Amino acid sequence: MQLGMIGLGRMGANMARRLQRAGHDCVGYDRDAAASKALAEDGIATASSLEELVRALSTPRAICIMVPAAVVDSAIDALQPLLAAGDTIIDGGNSHYHDDIARAERLRERGIEYVDMGTSGGVWGLDRGYCLMIGGEAATVRRLDPIFAALAPGQGTIDPTAGRTSTDTADRGYLHCGPAGAGHFVKMVHNGIEYGLMAAYGEGLNILHKANIGRADHARDAETTPLRDPRHYQYDFDLAAITELWRRGSVVTSWLLDLTAAALATDPALDEYAGRVSDSGEGRWTIQAAIDVGAPAHVLTASLFERFASRGEDVFQNKVLSAMRAGFGGHTERT
Repeated sequence: MQLGMIGLGRMGANMARRLQRAGHDCVGYDRDAAASKALAEDGIATASSLEELVRALSTPRAICIMVPAAVVDSAIDALQPLLAAGDTIIDGGNSHYHDDIARAERLRERGIEYVDMGTSGGVWGLDRGYCLMIGGEAATVRRLDPIFAALAPGQGTIDPTAGRTSTDTADRGYLHCGPAGAGHFVKMVHNGIEYGLMAAYGEGLNILHKANIGRADHARDAETTPLRDPRHYQYDFDLAAITELWRRGSVVTSWLLDLTAAALATDPALDEYAGRVSDSGEGRWTIQAAIDVGAPAHVLTASLFERFASRGEDVFQNKVLSAMRAGFGGHTERT
């Protein structure tokens, strides 16, 4: 099949490369000429404008947009007048599913199909494949199946789940999840879970990291909770070795653990990082959905708030605490 790709950053360019490797015909476009040049050097056709991209595609056209969520609507607004009835726009970024529903309705009035494609795989997707969570009209998704199948990991070496008899495509790494917005809804919750998993690894490894606190000197004053027995915390754990251990036979093994072990192997103290963790929106949207449907999400909510704290968003509230302690008990801050 033929696919146009708008946005040739870390994800879009590699998705075009993976499709080309699978025998599909891709045409890429990016406002950054350097990004287009890099893709062209791999033998993939590129366009210098949206008009040129659209002219290079046969009808019915399929065009995937891989840009930040904040600029998806402007990209669609620029692209829509160039398309014809029967063409399809695929949003493979991290849009809010509410926006997908509105876009699908708006584009349907012009006969243009809209597919939301939640995409997981990151910079490793070129070789590993991308897990795809897809929303849209069933007929449109079926027509584009060769594209999704080529981007997805395939069955690989993962054994089928015992007792599962479904004939869907989930075991190949992609799935039509439902109508407009369904793909990004599933991806939204996927990322909310990811926040929780990452936070759990981070918190657990931090406890291990601090398990030698009994060897340190400790203040003895009214402001500091004493360590009851320093003998209980005399461990100097090798976190690189422990994460490597957990990768083999442990119930907490995962790709996230693999990545953590790799980072610790080359930088045991993680000095390369400041510990400031961003959130790109999906965690917030997951919590809002949990509130709307009345589903408790204690872990996911805590992991989101931890990301806020990592960026210093808790500094003022902690100053408030210090002010109250100073007011009622004359407590002074310790550094």
